Amino acid sequence: MHEGHEKMFRRRFFISTLLSIPVLLYSEMLQEWLGFSVPAFPGSEWINPVFAVIVFAYGGLPFLRMAAPELRDRSPGMMTLISMAILVAFVYSLASVVLPTESAFFWELVTLIDIMLLGHWIEMRSVRRAQSALDELAQLMPDTAERITKDGETEEVPVSDLSEGDLVLIRPGASVPADGVVAEGSSDVNESMITGESMPVSKESGDEVIGGTINGDGSLRVRIEATGEETTLAGIMRLVEEAQGSKSQTQVLADRAAGWLFYVALGAAAVTAIAWTAAVSFNATVIERVVTVLVIACPHALGLAIPLVVAINTSLAARNGMLVRDRIAMEKSRNLDAIIFDKTGTLTEGEHGVVDMATVDGIEEDDALALAAAVEGDSEHMIARAIRQAADERDVSIPDTSDFEAMKGRGVRARVTGEEVYVGGPNLLTYIDTEVPSSLQQFVDKAGENGQTVVYVVREGEPIAAFAMADVIRESSYRVVDALHDLDIEVAMLTGDSQDVADSVADELGIDTVFAEVLPEDKDKKVQELQNQGKLVAMVGDGVNDAPALTRADVGIAIGSGTDVAVQSADVILVQNNPIDVVRLVKLSKASYRKMQENIVWAAGYNVFAIPLAAGILAPIGILLSPAIGALLMSLSTVIVAINAQLLRRVNLSIPNLSGTAPADNAQPAD
Repeated sequence: MHEGHEKMFRRRFFISTLLSIPVLLYSEMLQEWLGFSVPAFPGSEWINPVFAVIVFAYGGLPFLRMAAPELRDRSPGMMTLISMAILVAFVYSLASVVLPTESAFFWELVTLIDIMLLGHWIEMRSVRRAQSALDELAQLMPDTAERITKDGETEEVPVSDLSEGDLVLIRPGASVPADGVVAEGSSDVNESMITGESMPVSKESGDEVIGGTINGDGSLRVRIEATGEETTLAGIMRLVEEAQGSKSQTQVLADRAAGWLFYVALGAAAVTAIAWTAAVSFNATVIERVVTVLVIACPHALGLAIPLVVAINTSLAARNGMLVRDRIAMEKSRNLDAIIFDKTGTLTEGEHGVVDMATVDGIEEDDALALAAAVEGDSEHMIARAIRQAADERDVSIPDTSDFEAMKGRGVRARVTGEEVYVGGPNLLTYIDTEVPSSLQQFVDKAGENGQTVVYVVREGEPIAAFAMADVIRESSYRVVDALHDLDIEVAMLTGDSQDVADSVADELGIDTVFAEVLPEDKDKKVQELQNQGKLVAMVGDGVNDAPALTRADVGIAIGSGTDVAVQSADVILVQNNPIDVVRLVKLSKASYRKMQENIVWAAGYNVFAIPLAAGILAPIGILLSPAIGALLMSLSTVIVAINAQLLRRVNLSIPNLSGTAPADNAQPAD
């Protein structure tokens, strides 16, 4: 809808502006002011009325059509005010062609229409947003599945043909076509697009799998238990759709001001008509005064007051890593009471790393890390990558290896400088029939309490080191929480991880509220839980399971590196994948709203000054505002509003650093 309106306003603005040029050139008032003249020819006196009628019919009628719903709802707004001004100016100007009046409003009429078209074009361009969240969800499901027949053969069938009880083959790297239970085989399944959690989940016979998730290296035979509308993914899609439909429509600030001005203008016009009729009796002068009041009541500046700020706001946001898809959400951000962050991939890196280590007596940490990195050198498992990264960060020298072997579900083995070295989890110790030495037991227990994964290094049958693996907290997350607290905003964290893991991250960051062990379909309920406390809530996430919560929140904020559906469900996207931009969003929202208020004051202040003068309040002392002077004041108000909007570019979006952290990225100015 917004894209169609944007194109319509843009096209009508350019065509109407071209058609307005002859009206301006042949306006006697402008010729007198600017000191120029244009050649007259037979019929040139009809240029103004003819072209003004065309501009009104082409550029003005859309405003009349859009004013109709406001009038039906008895809530006049910007469209009603614009329509009243252009309609009155149009009728009066046409009447002036055949009736004796002092002046017509042809050039004021066309410029008013042109500027209003420009303002609404800018506005529609700013608020345009895609609506493809549900399509992105649907694309997670494969189109076909390999169904196993009674004789053990496979047949490719559309997913829509699957029924409960069917047995399907899930090859390595393939998508699971529907919810079911593993009947045979074992594999690691990537559920991050559904759960938002980064670690692949091991699946064996009897384990449930979710449609839309991605199979790992193993082959699975899955018994289908739910299809179509009964699947988990379909349930999430329904939640997104429901949450989208539940969002209330917020009236635009400028529209509220326009509604007030509409009643002010009608009241002023009525008073003007009564007062002038009583003073000089009803004649053309009275009509001219009333028309002048009604036309001046719609200032050009009000049509640009908000769109200009929005355009600069959008540019500033984009230059600082924020893509604003919903302007109203940007305006709401200034009043946020609480911000909920999804843990994995938002406050954390979404990839496991070595967060702590311990060794037995006589073994240096760097030596143990070098052995582990050497053994894991040929593995692409995420734990192997984390160990190699830790070795790179410490710049340890990695020895050569030979005789590498991957032991599925247990770990890896290789020979390093003639010694047999294993790296793996608890299953590895059981496999090689050894136990955790007492010197490492306290470290292992503490890691378990924090919900961390423990990986052991075993040399010649003896464990010599243990690594604690966990999702690494982003360095910027510390600054985010601290800066939001400075803004008096509550910080909450939401995760499907265990309570121990969640509490550990929350304690580290100083987070106020923790929602742990939350099922994917329940995440939006946690948003609603805070909303039910009367709080204005933002949600920051990156997974498909975050989509309903992002849509349910008053402001949905997606991490740009997240899944497409999370991005499409959000009001604001952090393009640079940096949660520190959440703070910049709040600061920019506050600054932008201040500019909107200031511009409304400047635009409406023109009316406070001009309407009484147009009505003739100072006529007894010889001061009467003519339509020409009113138009000049209108232009001056527009210039002031435009300059004031430009000052938004100077807003300071930098974030203070915390001691011991890297400096924040410098805030960028608008284009």
